[in-house]
Amino acid sequence: MELIRIRNVSMQYKNGVMAIYDLELKIKRGDFVFIIGGTGCGKSTLIKMLYREVKPTKGEIIVGGLNVARLRNSRVYKLRRKLGIVFQDYRLLTKSTVYENVAFALEVIGAPREEINKKVLRALELVGLKGKVRQYPDQLSGGEQQRVAIARAIVNEPKILLCDEPTGNLDPEKSIEIMKVLNTINTTLGTTVVMATHDREIVNRMKKRVVILKEGRLVKDVEKGEYDDEAI
Repeated sequence: MELIRIRNVSMQYKNGVMAIYDLELKIKRGDFVFIIGGTGCGKSTLIKMLYREVKPTKGEIIVGGLNVARLRNSRVYKLRRKLGIVFQDYRLLTKSTVYENVAFALEVIGAPREEINKKVLRALELVGLKGKVRQYPDQLSGGEQQRVAIARAIVNEPKILLCDEPTGNLDPEKSIEIMKVLNTINTTLGTTVVMATHDREIVNRMKKRVVILKEGRLVKDVEKGEYDDEAI
């Protein structure tokens, strides 16, 4: 079943820069997809279009049954509730504990306290941080902080997890830890993962679907692909 369908999408910023040209892409439920390419290839723009940070100039984007391109600003929250989003910078609440950071995502939608507790502990167990619920972000390593951010992104059990350079601030060892967590989420929960990255080692190690963008155009789409320097 298709969870994401991108049809004839182009994106031009107000300064005239064309970020995406005539993009066609389908992503099925349960896929794990790397979006790779050189600086300025359009990979971050693609992620931003999927969660409606930016709107395409033309074309159609269907995410979880919603037409993102036509979605009114007042309805974007309906899309975001279907998604988990992880960024390069962790965006944690520094004065809140690990538990509170993850619980916040459920509190804002008015979930009952008992449900919050159950889901937060499950999410923290999945990312390997169940023993650190009372700690604060500044007591954690960079890798642990990113795992908190991932737990917060998945606590509401989204169908799709969007990741924009989630290992960009981490050393290779911590990056591998994060990728193991994302792989577990993909295989255990069946969550569809779409990840923009420039990390060659991770892409080659994981052997997932690889979509390559070059100057805003899709140039390659390979199941169990690798980081292809020639295509980039």
